[in-house]
Amino acid sequence: MIRSFRFSGLLAAALWLGAAAASAQEAKTKKTKPSKKDEVVTLHVTQGSTTLGDIRLVTYEQTPLHRANFLQKAKSGFYNGTTFHRVIPGFMVQGGDANSKDSDPSNDGMGQPGDPTIPAELRPELTHKAGAVAAARMGGPPGTPSSSSQFYIVQNPNGTPHLNGGYTVFGQVIQGQDVVDKIAKAPRNEMDRPNEAIKMDVKVQKLSKKKIAKLYGYQY
Repeated sequence: MIRSFRFSGLLAAALWLGAAAASAQEAKTKKTKPSKKDEVVTLHVTQGSTTLGDIRLVTYEQTPLHRANFLQKAKSGFYNGTTFHRVIPGFMVQGGDANSKDSDPSNDGMGQPGDPTIPAELRPELTHKAGAVAAARMGGPPGTPSSSSQFYIVQNPNGTPHLNGGYTVFGQVIQGQDVVDKIAKAPRNEMDRPNEAIKMDVKVQKLSKKKIAKLYGYQY
């Protein structure tokens, strides 16, 4: 009786542990199950009274810190009225500095005192291909924290692979790369700042990934 009871108890314990493990695995699977929706960020770009067009992009789940920060700023209106203050044809266009909202062009790109930074999220699979959206940062070695606001979009059709592993790529243009080209072609001064400010207004829309694929041809 004792041996039988012990065996039954062990069996029950094993079954309970197995059920608990299965339940935990199921919960983990549900928790990490990819979302069926994503948020499309639209940059409406103007230069003076001329509309250059819309740039649409998505951000990567593999870079959660940069993704959350960028989406929060985009939704809050932080980027509205900021400019693309540094443009280099055949390379990239950079913007997002709050300083670019004021009337002093000399401080564009310098950031504000006390601006926070974001830990680098360097992922080898996220490269600087055409349309890649990446975080600007101060000089330094790979792993140097990113700016919390300034970003750049790769304009070069062949990408900028020499930047891979040095700067965090956190998104990708899914429509409007031709607008990026227009920005890069704008006449500029010796500091690569457009002679006439190129401004953005930003909005965010949540859509199903199926609809994003259908509308913009982007494959997840």
